[in-house]
Amino acid sequence: MNQRSKSDNDIKEQVERELKWECRVGLLPITVEVENGLVTLSGVVRTYVQKLAAERAVHEVAGVVDLANELQVRPTGALAQTDSDIAKAVRNSLEWQPLVPDEQIRSTVSDGWVTLEGEVDFFFQREDAQHAVSQLKGVVGVINKLTLRPQEALPEELRDSIEEALNRHTRREVNRMRIEVEQGKVELWGKVDSLREKRAVLGSVSHIPGVISVTEHVTVDPCG
Repeated sequence: MNQRSKSDNDIKEQVERELKWECRVGLLPITVEVENGLVTLSGVVRTYVQKLAAERAVHEVAGVVDLANELQVRPTGALAQTDSDIAKAVRNSLEWQPLVPDEQIRSTVSDGWVTLEGEVDFFFQREDAQHAVSQLKGVVGVINKLTLRPQEALPEELRDSIEEALNRHTRREVNRMRIEVEQGKVELWGKVDSLREKRAVLGSVSHIPGVISVTEHVTVDPCG
């Protein structure tokens, strides 16, 4: 059965199986609804990490077009923290990230929501800061307002760097992938052999100087 031939019921069943397989959310009462390939998740989870894990699991299912993640994060017991406790943990977490310029980042915590502001040098630093904060107890969501310092990077040079990175991290020819670069914003289309390869590709591109965002339309197709 190819991706286009899947019914909403097929997608719903496979999403539910994928969520059960994901150990961080497998036992949680998550409701799945599907309409024309749009998946809606609802229910309550205890951590923001679980909400993100559910989101990633859904996107691994072929046939999913879009996702509305309406899961609510409600920390209970030892996971519940005051905003003051979370703010202290955010600062400590940023300081412990060796490649994140914590002195350039400000944070605000309100009702468990963490807002990050400031200016960093690389796209991966923006992503690493958000990832570090999202793991903390009591966090119910992250608003990432970090911006990148302007860097001189000609589109041709940036594209060459991206192609070199793709050649290092994909088994397929780079000309089978479509790359668009505009003012540091990168969009990628194509296929890779595995989820690991996809993560390696996106990670390598995000580390290239001059890249300010990465939008990917890369699918995993081991037979392609």
